Amino acid sequence: MHYYPIALDLRGRPCLVVGGGEIATRKVEGLLSAGANLTVISPEVTETIGDQARRRILRHLKKRYQEGDLKGYFLVFAATGSPEVDVLMASEANTEGVLLNVVDRAVLSSFITPAVVHRGDLSIAISTAGKCPGFAMRVKQKIEALIDPEYGATLTAIAAQRQVLMRDRLKDDDERRQRFEEILELAWNELNHEVN
Repeated sequence: MHYYPIALDLRGRPCLVVGGGEIATRKVEGLLSAGANLTVISPEVTETIGDQARRRILRHLKKRYQEGDLKGYFLVFAATGSPEVDVLMASEANTEGVLLNVVDRAVLSSFITPAVVHRGDLSIAISTAGKCPGFAMRVKQKIEALIDPEYGATLTAIAAQRQVLMRDRLKDDDERRQRFEEILELAWNELNHEVN
């Protein structure tokens, strides 16, 4: 099976994590960093999730998942460790048209999450189509060793120069494209310590 890679804008979107353990905590952290409007359903949660709930960074419903709980959410993670709850959530998500990831059960999921390397606004996603997350993590470590934080800083600088070019009143798109290509080539060569 091949998955369609996509980066979602979750700012302000209602998202749900069902479960309160360490895996759920990692999902929570990723969703919060993406700006999701987040709810967690679980009788017990980690100290991190509990603290975020107390500070009103997320909403915590201290209960077990019940049928109907995922209605109205855009994206949901199931991290309960309960096969029965996973199947119930998968069935309900399919009926409601909700994007669902059941941790470690790709067959029940409508999406899977890749391993991701972040360097500022530069994100590199690694997926094994759910076949071997451990392999994806090793590839991630290799990429992290190759792509240092300087790549993110360079992207920020190039993006600022691109914005200036977009505002400039150049005669045509070809001239703008050529100028940007020159800026990009220079930055890329500096980043990779190449000498012309």
